[in-house]
Amino acid sequence: MAASGRLPPGGAPAAAGQSPIRAGAGEVRPAIGLSPGRRAWKRFRRNKLGFYSLVLFCGMVLLSLGAELVSNDRPLIVKYNNTFYFPIFKNYPEKVFGGDFETPADYLDPFIRDKITRGSNWAIFAPNPYGAKTLNYFATEPNPSGPSRANLLGTDDRGRDLLAQLIYGFRVSVLFALALTVTGVLLGVVTGAVQGFFGGKVDLAFQRFMEIWGSMPELYLLIIFSAVFAPSITLLLLLLSLFGWLGLSDYVRAEFLRNRQLDYVRAARALGLSNWQIIHRHVLPNSMTPVVTFLPFRMSAAILALTSLDFLGLGVPPGTPSLGELLSQGKNNIDAWWISLSTFGVLVVTLLLLTMMGDALRDALDPRKADV
Repeated sequence: MAASGRLPPGGAPAAAGQSPIRAGAGEVRPAIGLSPGRRAWKRFRRNKLGFYSLVLFCGMVLLSLGAELVSNDRPLIVKYNNTFYFPIFKNYPEKVFGGDFETPADYLDPFIRDKITRGSNWAIFAPNPYGAKTLNYFATEPNPSGPSRANLLGTDDRGRDLLAQLIYGFRVSVLFALALTVTGVLLGVVTGAVQGFFGGKVDLAFQRFMEIWGSMPELYLLIIFSAVFAPSITLLLLLLSLFGWLGLSDYVRAEFLRNRQLDYVRAARALGLSNWQIIHRHVLPNSMTPVVTFLPFRMSAAILALTSLDFLGLGVPPGTPSLGELLSQGKNNIDAWWISLSTFGVLVVTLLLLTMMGDALRDALDPRKADV
């Protein structure tokens, strides 16, 4: 036999696409390939637009989650008369800081601010000294007022700082979209899995039910419930969740109909596994690609839905920071261009980031893409 046909000591030649790894004295083992999840993550990172969109979006979300540390009309820490106070966590009466009343201290009041910063006293304020509901009674310009040193993006028609409204409104929109996406995914996956795995009469019955359910006028139901019940984020989330699962359910159903005929499912049946074990362990993990790809687009649709309903006055309760309510103010105050421009800018940037993330995620999970 030719020397080229000799095998390395202790093992077979490395498979195609695998580089041999020498372990120990003379032992050669094939390199272990990346898992499908890691290959998808590498493909996602190679898409610079999608990856940096994810980084920027996560930064915006973290900023909004810590909104009280970024935009707040109460100091984070106050040292007054050698005693430390934490107004961000607790309301203190102004008597504590040398005032005359037992009412909560207004830290925008020049008198209170002078007291807590004079001499050895000091206070640490948030970078933007306004909260979501702060009304500056000491403002010198009529509302809505344009961008200024005191209010970087101006104020709305109620005198509230626009930057604070955008930060807190973005948080409400993202958390609402996340909750709506999670409930929609859970309902969609469960109903789609049941239809696709069992098929037959079960699938037929679900399809007829979904046709009837999907034909119900969602907007009219929202108007009716808004007229009967007090506005509530929980009620709005419940109503939108009743219809938000229909689209995803069709995708999951199609994946289950395809995967249930494959050999690994038949092998699992032959081994005596129950239907739940087959769905949970085998079919569901191989049917999650459309679910994961669907998430960014579902979140952008939820943010648009909440903004539209708030614009029409059918969304969150009055007084809650809302991008839709700011757009409505911009419509009613055309001369106050800063309201519409800044709100529209935040909304467009958010939706663009989610869309680019969704496109990159779809490409990363596409089995037709070359492996890294």
